Amino acid sequence: MPAVDQHPWPQAAAAVRDWLAGPATSGDLAAARAQMGFSLAWHIVVACLGVGLPLLTLIAEWWGVRTGDPSYRLLARRWARAMGVLFAVGAVSGTILSFEMGLLWPGLMGRYGQVIGLPFAIEGIAFFIEAIFLGIYLYAWDRLPPRVHMLTAIPIIIAGVASAFFVVCANAWMNQPRGFTVRHGRVVGVDPLAAMFNPASPPQTVHMILAALMVASFLTASVYAVSLLRGRTDRYHRAGFFIPFVLGAVVSPVQLVVGDWIARFVADYQPVKLAAMEGVLTTSSHVPLTVGGIAGDHGIKGGLEIPNGLSLLVGFSPSTVVEGLNQVPPAQRPPITGTHLAFDLMVLGGLFLIGLGVWLLLAWWRTRRRGESDPLARRGTRLFLWLASFSGLAAVVSLECGWVVTEEGRQPWVVQGVLSVRDAVNPAPGLMTGLWLVLVVYAAMTVATVYVLRRLAGERPVPVAPQEADVTGYPVV
Repeated sequence: MPAVDQHPWPQAAAAVRDWLAGPATSGDLAAARAQMGFSLAWHIVVACLGVGLPLLTLIAEWWGVRTGDPSYRLLARRWARAMGVLFAVGAVSGTILSFEMGLLWPGLMGRYGQVIGLPFAIEGIAFFIEAIFLGIYLYAWDRLPPRVHMLTAIPIIIAGVASAFFVVCANAWMNQPRGFTVRHGRVVGVDPLAAMFNPASPPQTVHMILAALMVASFLTASVYAVSLLRGRTDRYHRAGFFIPFVLGAVVSPVQLVVGDWIARFVADYQPVKLAAMEGVLTTSSHVPLTVGGIAGDHGIKGGLEIPNGLSLLVGFSPSTVVEGLNQVPPAQRPPITGTHLAFDLMVLGGLFLIGLGVWLLLAWWRTRRRGESDPLARRGTRLFLWLASFSGLAAVVSLECGWVVTEEGRQPWVVQGVLSVRDAVNPAPGLMTGLWLVLVVYAAMTVATVYVLRRLAGERPVPVAPQEADVTGYPVV
C-alpha cells in the first residue's frame, strides 16, 4: 500500500494550490474583459426590454380600454406576461453583473466604490419599486378598475427608466471622473452627487434611454412583421406590429439628434476616443470623414472618404482642427479598427431604422390622401415587412456597437486617465474558468428564456392565472 505522501490525490491538490497561488496572466485579463463584456452585452438587451416593454404594454391596454377592442387588451396581457419573464431573467443577469464588478475588478470597486456607490444604491431602490408594482400590475387585472390598473404601470415605467439612468451615470463617471480627490495615493474629498452628475451623464443617459425604447419597440415589431408576412393579418397581429413600430419610428429621429450631441461631447471631452472612432492619427484640419475600412500605418485604409467631412461635423468648418492619436503615447491609444467599425455599424443601423420609419410615414400619407385606411395594403408592403422583420436585429446590433465604441474607445482606461484596466483587474489567476462557467450559465438562460417566451406566444388563448379571467372570444390566428 503506498504511503500517504505518495498518493496521487494530495499531489494533484498541491498542483492546483500552486496554480492558484501563481500570478494572474495576460490571459486572465483577457478572460475578465471577455466575461464582463459578454455579460453586459447579454444583459443590456434584456434591460432595454425592461425599459420599453412596459410603455408598449400600457399603450396597448390604454387603447383597448378606450376603444373596447379586445385585440389590444389581449396584446397588453401577453406583453405583460413577457414583461414578467424578462424582469425575472434581467434580475438574474443583473445580479451576476454586480458580483462580477467586485470579483473581476476589485481595483475599481475597492478604491472608487465610495465614489460611484450612490447611483448603484438608487438603482437598487428603483429595482424594488419596479418589482413591487410589476407584481401588482400582473395580478390585479380583474381586481382593480381598468383605469386604476393602468395607473399601476406608470411606476414600472418610471422605475425602469430610472434604473437605466442611474446605471449609465456610473458608466458616464468612468468616461468623465469627478467628485473625488487623490491625496497621497488615497481617495479623499468624495462628492457622490458631483460624481453621479458628471459632464458625460446628460448625453449618455438620454442616448441610452432612447436606445432602450428603440430596441424594445423594433424587437417587438419585428416579431409581428414576421407574422404578417406569414399571412396572419388579423387586427391582433396588425396592432402588435403598428404600436411598437410607430413608437420606434418616432424615437429614431430624436436619437439621431442626440447622437450628434454625444458625438460633439466626445470631440470636446474625449478627443482620443473620437480619433479612434474615425482613425485620425495626426492632429490637423480639413480631416475627412471615413466610412468603413481598417486601420493602417497612416490611418484608415480601404474606406470611403468624404473630404473635410469630420472637420465639418465637429466644428461646421473645413478648417476645424481635429485632434489625432499622436496626442497620447502609443500605449494609451484605443484600438482603431474595432472602435471605428463599431461606430460605423451603429450609425448604419440607426439610419436603416430611420429609413423604415420614413417609408411607413410616406405610405400612411399616401393612404390618407387617397381616402384609404390601410397603409400596409399598398404596393411594396411585403418588401417593407421583410425589411421590418430585421429591424429588431438592426436595433440590437446598433446598441451593442454603441457600447463597444463607449468601452473600447476608452481603452486602456477603466476610469479615463485615472485607473487602467490592467490595474483594476483581479490579480488572482484562474479567471478563464469563470468565463467558461458564465458562458454555460448564459447559454442555459438564453434557451430557457426563448422557450418560455415561445410557449407564452403560442398559447391559445392566453394562459389564465388562477385569480383572473382572461380575454375571451377573440380568435388568435
